[in-house]
Amino acid sequence: MDTGVLLHILSAWLFCMGLLAICIRRNTLVMLMGIELMLNGVNLSFVAFAHELQQLVGQLQVFFIITVAAAESAVGLSILVNVYRNFGSIKTDRTQTLRG
Repeated sequence: MDTGVLLHILSAWLFCMGLLAICIRRNTLVMLMGIELMLNGVNLSFVAFAHELQQLVGQLQVFFIITVAAAESAVGLSILVNVYRNFGSIKTDRTQTLRG
């Protein structure tokens, strides 16, 4: 099998595992890790397409996605710390009073 096909299969698997983590788990930390898995799957797909097409556009987009992922992690973890301080748990079911 070609390495490009294997990279696309791996990126789809990473994306699906991240989506599954978000849909099934109610722990906020696991949900954030699922989002990171989804972003890494997209990154791998962009790199594989850029390698197949011999263009740098996909690899340049990866840098922007990594920047957004770092910002998402920083903001998400700060929100998570505040939720733990206010509710004593990081489960999303306990934060029902945050709804407007």
